[in-house]
Amino acid sequence: MWLYLAVLVGLYFLRRWYRERQRVEKLTEKYVFITGCDSGFGNQLARQLDTRGLRVLAACLTEKGAQELERLTSDRLKTTLLDVTCTDSVAAATKWVNSCVGNKGLWGLVNNAGKGIPIAINEWLTKEDFAKLLDVNLLGLIDVTLQMLPLVRRAKGRVVNVSSVMGRLACFGGGYCLSKYGVEAFSDTLRREMSPFGIKVSIIEPGAFSTSILQSTLESFQASWNKALSETKEVYGQLYFENFLKFFQNLRENSNKNLFLVTDCIEHALTSRYPRARYSGGLDAKLFYLPVSYLPSSVADFIVTYTWPKPAQVMSG
Repeated sequence: MWLYLAVLVGLYFLRRWYRERQRVEKLTEKYVFITGCDSGFGNQLARQLDTRGLRVLAACLTEKGAQELERLTSDRLKTTLLDVTCTDSVAAATKWVNSCVGNKGLWGLVNNAGKGIPIAINEWLTKEDFAKLLDVNLLGLIDVTLQMLPLVRRAKGRVVNVSSVMGRLACFGGGYCLSKYGVEAFSDTLRREMSPFGIKVSIIEPGAFSTSILQSTLESFQASWNKALSETKEVYGQLYFENFLKFFQNLRENSNKNLFLVTDCIEHALTSRYPRARYSGGLDAKLFYLPVSYLPSSVADFIVTYTWPKPAQVMSG
């Protein structure tokens, strides 16, 4: 019995390996639109796909980011400015993309733009702090997708949404994890709705990587503590804050610097004939965050929080 089971499992993985090696034809004729190309995954992906010969349409938040990206890439790559929180900006970018792709349509839409701050203990934040993140990471992604979908449908192409393992296992407060859970839900429903049109939707779930999002967490955590009410500071205590600050420092210092682990997943989702519904980037995602997310809540809670410091009020009580 075990031998038959091993053979079946082996045949399954062999079949998957073979299918995932099948590439889409005429990639050099296909257009891919990427948001958030000033730095991080978006910048790396734009340069990577440009070297593969694809026609990259890169959206940057700043003029400086656009100019620097153009300097490092070929004439095939084109840039535009985009603020995903502004519907008019998204509409203008959609019109620009339509003028670039013409009747061919848009083969790939990569929703990469995002931010990670404000981040802190939930009680230290305000409703507006949560809204700032949701507006970019979730509502901006939805707005771009909805306006670009007719162009993607024209090409029977791909939508790739960059989420996070924090969309599977929430490990800290603030709007970041909330927004990524939302990206997961939106992507799942979109994948099912778009399947009859031949459109593939993939989710990318990176672990901890050395990007601008992670680099800004320390400053945001400090700022949120500074703004907290004196009563709140008394409840949690200075030592609690300092120990949590060390946690974010260690996370930033030990984060993965090999962005190719994520951009290679995005490239596969765009160029494989049989892309996956989900991709995890980094060993921490594969070996810790995702496995823990499947455990019973009580077990996952203990694993995530067993190293956390205790608030001053709890310690004194």
